[in-house]
Amino acid sequence: MKKGQIAEGNVTTVEFPNKGIVMTDEGERVIVKNTIPGQRVSFAVNKVRKGKAEGRLLETVKKSPRETADTCRHFGQCGGCTYQSLPYEEQLKIKETQVRGMIEQAIGDACAYEFLPIRHSPRVLAYRNKMEFSFGDEYKDGPLALGMHKRGSFYDIVTVEDCRIVDGDFRAILMATLAYFREQEIFFYHRLRHAGYLRHLLVRKAVKTGEILVDLITTTQDWRNVQEQEPDERAKIEAALLEKQGRCPHAGTVNEEKEKQLLAGWKDVLLALSLEGTLKGVLHTKNDSVADVVKNEGTEVLFGQDYFYEELLGLRFQISPFSFFQTNSLGAEVLYSTAREFILGDNPDMLADKTVYDLYSGTGTIAQMLAPVCKKVVGVEIIEEAVEAAKENAALNHLDNCEFLAGDVLKVLDTIEERPDYIVLDPPRDGIHPKALEKIINYGVDHMIYISCKPTSLARDLEVLLARGYVVDKVQCVDMFPNTVHVETVVLLSQRKADDYVEVELELDELDLTSAESKATYAEIKDYVLKEHGLKVSNLYISQVKRKCGIEVGENYNLPKSEDSRQPQCPAEKEKAIKDALEHFGMV
Repeated sequence: MKKGQIAEGNVTTVEFPNKGIVMTDEGERVIVKNTIPGQRVSFAVNKVRKGKAEGRLLETVKKSPRETADTCRHFGQCGGCTYQSLPYEEQLKIKETQVRGMIEQAIGDACAYEFLPIRHSPRVLAYRNKMEFSFGDEYKDGPLALGMHKRGSFYDIVTVEDCRIVDGDFRAILMATLAYFREQEIFFYHRLRHAGYLRHLLVRKAVKTGEILVDLITTTQDWRNVQEQEPDERAKIEAALLEKQGRCPHAGTVNEEKEKQLLAGWKDVLLALSLEGTLKGVLHTKNDSVADVVKNEGTEVLFGQDYFYEELLGLRFQISPFSFFQTNSLGAEVLYSTAREFILGDNPDMLADKTVYDLYSGTGTIAQMLAPVCKKVVGVEIIEEAVEAAKENAALNHLDNCEFLAGDVLKVLDTIEERPDYIVLDPPRDGIHPKALEKIINYGVDHMIYISCKPTSLARDLEVLLARGYVVDKVQCVDMFPNTVHVETVVLLSQRKADDYVEVELELDELDLTSAESKATYAEIKDYVLKEHGLKVSNLYISQVKRKCGIEVGENYNLPKSEDSRQPQCPAEKEKAIKDALEHFGMV
């Protein structure tokens, strides 16, 4: 296939997270995102590399026979939901199949394990307790919009007034806010021009207590300071330099008195709403970063307080606008209950005299869940605000055997004197840094729990854990994000027992030691260096180090193409890592 080509095909399957495998009528295989098994779709090829083609979805020519569920009117246009047209049981099947396939590929026949049926979310609709809505326009120079990004677009916004994954209070707050700022004729922050005022609307609502927090995120620019024309070349260069500095060009130009009046009017509009929940706080956050993210550069309280309370599994949590907290409260109870069941099994006193590490602990939910049944819990989290929230929540729940430390897991582990008896891992989407994983493995605890929100990262880390003496006992998916492509996975690991090994005696003369080259391929050396040292190395670097170590390399392997060619030389750090790999495989 060629880039730019438009074609049709049938979606045979979908790989995690949303890579649809499309087979054309000519038998060509193309990856097309945001598709569902059984659909016939048209697409435009936007990438062809090494014989692999990727395409952008243009149209669903024919629906899948599985698509029998009702959808909201924004489905397909809004980028929030992918599986909403499928009955919930079909969504669960797809997610479970995807994760099972990745786990089977990662584990192979290394150990026998139990793959338990996926656990569903207690709510399929109106389950989210947090939304970050963006201001923008639905089309160039269109009226002000507030909602979610259009599927496949960085700029266009869909006003999701009928969104189904949130309840009516979210929708009422969204529409009242949009109507107010339209009436006031306030401009949104334009991501190319770096000009404008309105950025995001953050809404959080507790499921158990019904308490609501609303935060408006804006720049500190005068909202009238918006260029109507497209930026010229000089302006683009200035914007590029500005982006490197990470700041907006007109920061601090807002008229504070007029802004105060504007925000007071918005607050009054929200207070006049008839909501099912209770509005506990209305906030205003300043953000002059050029990045399109919700960032706190100063928050003021316009009404009430800057926190609210949620309850999980009998524990109470204080949550601020930017606290990390699972976005599906009822689903979080299922997730953490699953983890607790995996940990304790049939023995509720298993951790009674043990110290537990909760690594990547967030606001300490898991730590506080385990604190009543263990001697001590040590939580480590890189986000300082989350650590402070964890400390406050532990005090709120009268737990005095929790310790929370702020910092990178890789570094903080070196400072903790008390060694763990049990480790719980709940890392970010990209998984665990290879060096941090090495330190975790070196503790040699009998059991570990790994909670993952990205199964591809989980599969990668499991390969390392298995290679270093751990086995997988149980795996179970928990659906925290109905109608989307995402899923959580809980894995129970245990240290391989001595009787799992088979001792074999070999005489030296039985071994063929004539060819060190045959002991490891270049691919195996690369994998080892990446897993053990977190470095990527090329065949060229490997061959250079092999020659230095006296290992025979093919006469013409990776030689310069001409006599005056200059080749990059292997850096010292990578040379050391490659030598370690050669020693590991017994090649030197």
